[in-house]
Formats: sequence, structure tokens, C-alpha cells
Amino acid sequence: MPATRPAAYGMYPQTALLPEIMCALSEAGFEKQDICMVLAPAHPMAAAVHAKIGTAEPKQSALTARMIAWFSQFGAVVIPAVGFFVRSQAFLRAVMTEQNLPSLCGGSKLLAGLGFSANEAQRLDRALGDAGVLIYVSCSEGKKAQGALELLRSMGAREVASLEGNRAAEALA
Repeated sequence: MPATRPAAYGMYPQTALLPEIMCALSEAGFEKQDICMVLAPAHPMAAAVHAKIGTAEPKQSALTARMIAWFSQFGAVVIPAVGFFVRSQAFLRAVMTEQNLPSLCGGSKLLAGLGFSANEAQRLDRALGDAGVLIYVSCSEGKKAQGALELLRSMGAREVASLEGNRAAEALA
């Protein structure tokens, strides 16, 4: 699904209000299982996942449990070099892909599995290193991807683009 269907993505800073963005996507008719979030390991939400539920303070354990429950609603949430939560079979294939791309590693390999070219995957992986978030929305048709792109832009994405047939068409926000 992800690598062959039209899609849109937005790059956000770590300060983005992800629950609001996800709520807006849901209200606009995008299914949660068609959404993939890629969080930089340094992102504050990723730090909550690092905490161990059984060994952290009760307040931190409860926060971590709520975060994991929230992540589990989406098609996939990936924190390169840390872990992932996958609900959608299509995203599982993208996350688990073992492509013969020796120049790619870590998050770049995941992004290539989602349909980004090797160069775009490397560029976006570097951008994620700045504690950012990539929100990827897989769509059933190109018009729906355009709607996702416009919504992501209106929700403050620093960069938005659509992918049509494995090719990103950039539109900087």
C-alpha cells in the first residue's frame, strides 16, 4: 500500500502539537490506519517510550502507557533506532523491508520502503535528526493526497509534498 498508493507527508518541528494534527486528519476523513508517524529519537514523545513502564515512577509509567496506547491507533509509529508500533500490514511491510540499498540505513531504509527515492529518504532522515516528526498519509487516490497535503500545510508543516507512484513532488511550506 504505502509505496504504490498516492500519499502526502509533512515535516514538523518537535514543538508541533501531534494530537491536534492527528485529530484534524481524522476529522477530515483520513483513517488512522493510513497514517504513519516517524519521530526522531530525540523527540520528547520518543523519550516517553524510552521509560520502562514497570520501572519508572507511577506517574511516568501511566504517561508511557497512554502514549503507547495512542501510538497503537495509527498505521505505524516509528522511532528509528528505538522501536516501532505497527497496526497496518502495509506499513509493516515498509518497516520490515530488507531492500538491497547499501547506501541507506536506519530511518532512510524505512522512508525508502514508504516510496521515497534514496536521495529523498536520506535528506528526510537527516531532517528528522533535528528532533522532528514526519507524518505520512497513504491515500486511495491522488485527490485525497492533495487534500492531505493542504491539511498538513495548514497545520504548520515546515515542508509538505505528495508522492505519486513512488515519486515525491516537493512543495515547501
